[in-house]
Amino acid sequence: MTASEPWHRALADLASRSHRLPPDELAVAVGAVLRPLGATAIVYLVDAEQCDLRPLPEPDRPAPDALPIDTSLAGRAFTHVEPLIGHGPPPRLWMPIVNGTDRLGLLEVFPAAGVDPSDPSFQDGCRLIAGLIGHLVSSKITYGDTLHRARRSRPMAVSAELLWQLLPPLTFAAPDTAISALLEPCYEVGGDAFDYALDGGILSLAILDGVGRGLPAVLTTSVALSALRAARRAGSDLPGLARSVDTAIASQWSDARFVTGVLVEFDTRTGLLRYVVAGHPPPLLLRGGRAVRELTGGRRLPLGLADQAVPAQTRLERGDRLLLHTDGVTEARGTGGDLFGLPRLADLAERQISSGLPAAEILRRLSHAVTEHLGGTDRDDATLLLVEWSAEAAANAEP
Repeated sequence: MTASEPWHRALADLASRSHRLPPDELAVAVGAVLRPLGATAIVYLVDAEQCDLRPLPEPDRPAPDALPIDTSLAGRAFTHVEPLIGHGPPPRLWMPIVNGTDRLGLLEVFPAAGVDPSDPSFQDGCRLIAGLIGHLVSSKITYGDTLHRARRSRPMAVSAELLWQLLPPLTFAAPDTAISALLEPCYEVGGDAFDYALDGGILSLAILDGVGRGLPAVLTTSVALSALRAARRAGSDLPGLARSVDTAIASQWSDARFVTGVLVEFDTRTGLLRYVVAGHPPPLLLRGGRAVRELTGGRRLPLGLADQAVPAQTRLERGDRLLLHTDGVTEARGTGGDLFGLPRLADLAERQISSGLPAAEILRRLSHAVTEHLGGTDRDDATLLLVEWSAEAAANAEP
């Protein structure tokens, strides 16, 4: 018997159990398939605010404390998307849980007595189990509330509950493209949203900001997002997408409400980028790790206010990054009254890019920098979306 065979049996066992597995029994199932290996494990999921790793509850087992991402070895394994060994006692392995490239949490595995957690076959087995857990978390989360509860440190407002159900995963990577997004505050959102889709080498992006606050703003943004997707899936071009959102909002409300936004169409085969800026902060282009300019063309009125969209276009170079953001980032005002501002955002983005961290971690740190700047004061939504175009960028997003 090879060293990998028991792990393959455990993987097959978990896959077999998964077909009729309720979400609240995921942690129990993981423990059951690892028991023949003499190993035990705890499943942690990252919380909505991306500050802590929170354990999945198990019946008759005391829940361990949440693990801080910024000040723990486990957190480093999560942020760098790499396995790390804790020498204990007892010894353990921290293995990131991802679905594709979307960071979902961490698997803490305690090996059987005499098993070295640095052994390659042990780590490969843990990686297989953690990979399947990532897929199961993503597929099972809609069937119950346990996985949602595990990711929350407090109750979520109705507006946030609605919006989070509409958003795509925070991170996605293809062979030459990586996309990451982050939205704060996560428990009481206003009207911010983001969207992306990659088909036939064409990447469609959108960042939206509905006028107002709370549930009314989210309802407006939800209509805009749905209209955008319906038109895109029907084959509309960029001007057609904008017109579809205009029509959808105007057909539902007569109070001149609107959504600002940026719509992007990017050909990942040629580097051609076309975009529309609808009353929104323009995207920031980063080249060679440096912020070089804002893309200020393609302007029109906010979506919902009928206007003719004439897309602007530019051509990206391999290795370029495009950073989209809402005004809640640059207009975040600290306790002293100073704005966070575009220069600060550009400087921080450059410094984080130079660190070589994955795009998701770059955005997490940028978002937390905005939160720290606010110093506890009331805040507007702050949404960031980063696109990296290169084979290296996509590789950096991989676990």
